[in-house]
Amino acid sequence: MPRNRKNLGKKNKTFSEKIFKILSKSPNKPFNYKQIAAILELDDTKSRNEIIKDLKILASQKVITEVEPGKYLIPSDHQEYYEGTIDMTTRKTAYFICDELEDDVFIPFINLNHALHGDRVKVYVYNKRASRKPEAEVVEILERAKMEFVGVVDVQKNFGFVTTANPKMYTDIFIPKNKLNEAQHGDVVLVRLEDWPKKADSPFGSVIKVLGKPGEHDTEIHAILAEYGLPYDFPIEVEAFANKIDTSITADEIAKRRDMRGILTFTIDPRDAKDFDDALSFQVLDNGNYEIGIHIADVSHYVKEGTILDEEAYKRATSVYLVDRVVPMLPEVLSNFACSLRPHEEKYTFSAVFELNTKAELVNQWFGRTVIYSDQRFAYEEAQHIIETKSDIIPAKTSLTGKDYQVPAPIVDAVLTLHELAKILRQKRMAAGAISFDKVEVKFNLDENDEPTGVYFKVSKEANFLIEEFMLLANRKVAEFIGKQKKTFIYRIHDEPNEDKLIGLQSVISKFGYSINFKTKQTISKSLNDLLAEVNGRKEQNLVDTLAIRAMSKARYSTENIGHYGLAFDYYSHFTSPIRRYPDVMAHRLLQHYLDGGKSADEEAFEEKCEHSTDMEILAANAERDSVKYMQVKYMKDHMDQEFLGVISGVTEWGIYVEIIENKCEGMVRIRDIKEDYYVFDEKQYAYIGEQYKGMLQLGDEVFVKVKNADLVKKQLDFTYLRKKE
Repeated sequence: MPRNRKNLGKKNKTFSEKIFKILSKSPNKPFNYKQIAAILELDDTKSRNEIIKDLKILASQKVITEVEPGKYLIPSDHQEYYEGTIDMTTRKTAYFICDELEDDVFIPFINLNHALHGDRVKVYVYNKRASRKPEAEVVEILERAKMEFVGVVDVQKNFGFVTTANPKMYTDIFIPKNKLNEAQHGDVVLVRLEDWPKKADSPFGSVIKVLGKPGEHDTEIHAILAEYGLPYDFPIEVEAFANKIDTSITADEIAKRRDMRGILTFTIDPRDAKDFDDALSFQVLDNGNYEIGIHIADVSHYVKEGTILDEEAYKRATSVYLVDRVVPMLPEVLSNFACSLRPHEEKYTFSAVFELNTKAELVNQWFGRTVIYSDQRFAYEEAQHIIETKSDIIPAKTSLTGKDYQVPAPIVDAVLTLHELAKILRQKRMAAGAISFDKVEVKFNLDENDEPTGVYFKVSKEANFLIEEFMLLANRKVAEFIGKQKKTFIYRIHDEPNEDKLIGLQSVISKFGYSINFKTKQTISKSLNDLLAEVNGRKEQNLVDTLAIRAMSKARYSTENIGHYGLAFDYYSHFTSPIRRYPDVMAHRLLQHYLDGGKSADEEAFEEKCEHSTDMEILAANAERDSVKYMQVKYMKDHMDQEFLGVISGVTEWGIYVEIIENKCEGMVRIRDIKEDYYVFDEKQYAYIGEQYKGMLQLGDEVFVKVKNADLVKKQLDFTYLRKKE
């Protein structure tokens, strides 16, 4: 940016700025005063003379260059153009994010020029001096992040407007009468952007689907999916294709596989699971070692590359787990039947078979296609009962059948032995620097109409860890097997944590008496684990867990292996859930390709697939989170008169966030609504301090609140502050 920008005269500043913006938007095209006047729609002599004068002043200051008589452009060494992404705030301003720049750059609303949240844009960065923070102006929208939006339509006589609940969407969408597509006033609709005329305040769009009335359960769930561009049913042709697949188990196919049907095999899954991706087999070898098979549904046997079924699976990339339903990656005939490792059925699988000694040390490994027979299906609660009691009797209150039943002794022995081996594997991981995030998961009891009747927390126990450790072992060893061959593969990678975020975490946890040791990578990992263990069961647990997770880098898929920081693995992939994750399907295909002696696959093509899979995973996670928020609001709507004890989970300049202890529902108390004192925001202490009585409201404080407002459409809770817990 030219040094002399600050010397623009006050008198001529308005025209000078406008001239500069015009030249900025077309950096390689010279303009004369007539062209500039025409763009500014000025045709009076006085204005034209002002433009001529300003052009000469800017040229004399070397802000612009006169490339030929009367024609000007910005010198190339003064051009500060970058490409990146728009990150909107909730205040109609934005930040520009670009890898080439050290910091995010502020964009005032007037400089957005119709850019929306997430859009890829080209900007001009100005005021790039040490004395002032730089700002940017959008000069070109390169790619819209999304073209479809969900909102409520306001139908007028000859047109309509759609307003979204997304606080980062700063504009409504104008709908011409002939593009309302029978939407009625107040309907929740899905609209597509079609145009945004230069001088229009709002973009133009058309209604492409009516989702229903606001607040209705199916409307809101479908709205969540539509907001993120996620489907809630399969195209007819995809369902028809899947239904025609031969899912029978044939002698010819068995002959091509390792037959493991005679080895003790079982599954352990959530009580309400319908698809069973993985099974474990167990046998004691003659040398006293254990052979443990991790058997994964052979989805790639049924889902062939280039078919419409494969195209749909890739497009979805993941199943979506909402509070009341699963939106599967594969049609039900595969996800719940042919590929699901159901008890007492033969199934095609892709397996990692390991020989371990009594110290859980790996002696041998084998990878390949198999056929298995599952002898038993366990819910986690049933396997946990065996681990805790070492009993072979599953009581009625725990069993899937609702009746007492006896587990065969060999299966009991297998579960107990696998548990002991899993404990050793877990201890080794933690000693190597793995971080244990066992964040509490909120679940709902739903009635037959999907109305929430209660809230409970899903907590991992030994049975969960048993399955987790052997899945991690398979994922790690498959990735290592291919990674050491230096061939293209799909890795699940996780970078080291962001140091600035860790320092931010330190500043919060220090208020509770905790600290992070920043000396080395190992001391950071150990102190994080110690922190997570110390807060377990305390009022600040969810706050600290959430902040710690935010400090971590985001795991993603990539062909470039940098290891997995959180698991402390040099090699890691996703191999064990192909029914619900497309990267696992790709991993199966690549592994078989290399087992058959194939050459290294096209890295660039697979990197593109990795990026798509990561993007879809993020969308699915956002939809899942929104569905939980929606159900929390719905649950709290029926408890408007109840007093709740909560913990202050966030402090902002406009209020405090309170998370209710008994159900983890979070809402906001606006500071202007607290009348007991005049509170002033103290950013450094993450607190509000009362001016008159000097009372303090800070992170971690326990307070009593009531529900003030429960907005199902915005998925927001507002609380009324009652008092601080003494």
